[in-house]
Order: sequence, then C-alpha cells, then structure tokens
Amino acid sequence: MAAHEHHGPAAWSLVTADTAGRNTFCAALSGDSLWEVPALWGYPGLFEVLQDWNVLAPKLRSYEPGKATPIFGARILAPVRYPRAVLCSGSNYRDHLEEMAGDASGEVTPFFFLKPPTTTVIGPGDAIVIPADESQQVDWEAELGVVIGRAGRDIPPERADAHIAGYTIVNDVSARGPHRRTDAFHDAFAWDWLASKGQDTFCPTGPGVTPEWLVPDPHDLPIVLTVNGRREQTSNTKEMIQRVQELVAAASALVTLQPGDLVATGTPAGVGLPRGRFLRPGDLVEITVGGLGCSTTRSSPVRAQREKRDES
Repeated sequence: MAAHEHHGPAAWSLVTADTAGRNTFCAALSGDSLWEVPALWGYPGLFEVLQDWNVLAPKLRSYEPGKATPIFGARILAPVRYPRAVLCSGSNYRDHLEEMAGDASGEVTPFFFLKPPTTTVIGPGDAIVIPADESQQVDWEAELGVVIGRAGRDIPPERADAHIAGYTIVNDVSARGPHRRTDAFHDAFAWDWLASKGQDTFCPTGPGVTPEWLVPDPHDLPIVLTVNGRREQTSNTKEMIQRVQELVAAASALVTLQPGDLVATGTPAGVGLPRGRFLRPGDLVEITVGGLGCSTTRSSPVRAQREKRDES
C-alpha cells in the first residue's frame, strides 16, 4: 500500500489556499481537486471560518464538492493559519511507550506540551527545516490532529464532540538530540521540550480539516508514515490509550480551548530514534491518516531556508 492511498469512506476537507490573482480563501479538497465553497466566500482562511463555526457548520453539512465550481492553479497552505494554541499529547500509544521507555504496563494519564503556533505550523509543500548540526537527530511522529470549533473550559468527555470542528494530519517533528539536557542543575530542568519540539517548521499540518461528521469513528483510522517511500510507521488510531474525547476534556481542564486550536493526539511506534534513523535534507515525508488526505513535506537544510528568506 502506497502512502497516498486513502481508507474508509470518501470525504472532503476544508483547506486554506491562494492563487496568483487572488488573496487567501477557503476551498474544499476532494481527492486531488479543489472546489469553491459558496458558504465560505469572503473568509480569508479556515482560522476565520472556525470563529463562526457554530453558524457555518450547519450550512456545510449538505455541501457536495462535485456540484461546486472547480478551482485550478491554487496553492494549498496550512489549513489553520495560525491556531492560538497547539497542544500535543505525549505517550498516548502503548507501542510507542514501549519502544521509547521499554515498559508500557503502567497507568498513563494525559500529558501535554506546547508548540509555538505561528512559527512551527506549516502546510503541504512547505519545508521541514533541518538544523545543520546532525546531533539534533530530527525525527518524525505521525498523528491525528483534532481541530476545535467551539470554545470551552472543563469540558466533560461526553460533551467533547460538540467542541470538535474536524480532524487533520499532524507531524510532531522532534529533535531528539537536545531533548534531554545533560547540563541541567535540577531534575525539573532535565527535559527541554522547546528545543526538541518547538523549533521553526516542526509542526506540518494538513492538507485540510475534514469535518467531524465525515469521520464516523476517529478511533478506527489507519496511520501510515513513509520517508522516501519507505514505510516507517504503520498503526491505527484504535491503539490510542486516551480517546479523542478524553484528550479534549483533559486539555480543557488545563486551558480554555478556543476555535482553531489544534490538539495532536500522540504517535504510534515507528519513530526513528530506536533505530538510529533521522531526517536528512531532501527527505520526502508522506503521512496518511484514514481518509483525511495525504500530508506531504520535504526536509530542507536550514542554510537554504535562510538564503531563500534573504532573497525575498
């Protein structure tokens, strides 16, 4: 099975896009085709749509991309530019716990860390910037992402679905090298989550956000990640320890979740660290999660990215 294959019922997702003669706008992605969404005309991106999700979602339930006007020559951007918060769940697949810690038998409660939203979030075709220092050991983590459509605090698990707008694909890119600090003067500072998880471009997302009503069961979605066509991660969201609703509830017990916020739900086994395999400049990373589309990004050396910015 190739990384671009889809699973489950055919679905469409909402994307943020632009063209040479048009500012950013919202469109629907179905297969490889883009379609106009009349209900979203005038919105510059999906982030703005999510601020009005309670009003717009009912209008989108009867939407059929094939009956809309096709869009040609557009570039797909990160679907949500940019969420107020990116909360990532750690240790939420037992097979990943076992490969990283050697023991997955204990009780696990939800654990979250943050990624800077405006500098880590990138979209399809954007480059994952690889630091020049190979000791950074840049790794991949394919994840199901939950996109919030309705604000809430202290949300009970049984009411979590009402706060979810839809689902996307996330790559929780991680620099393994600086994660554990050897110079920490106290155990409380032994782990550097910002250096490991928060570097620029370390949160590829997309290509779109599939509305929650088009994902009947978020806990039965195959996950596949390949690097240069080689399969590295193969699993299913049914292997989650904490379900989506439990994660949303746990996150909302810590912070107020707001429309557009992104909650990444953890990664299964198959990351590079246990096998000593890491991303190198030019690597092609492809991720599929059920029928949510295919997230495609290529890594790039930091030097090339800086030169590109200087030229612009």
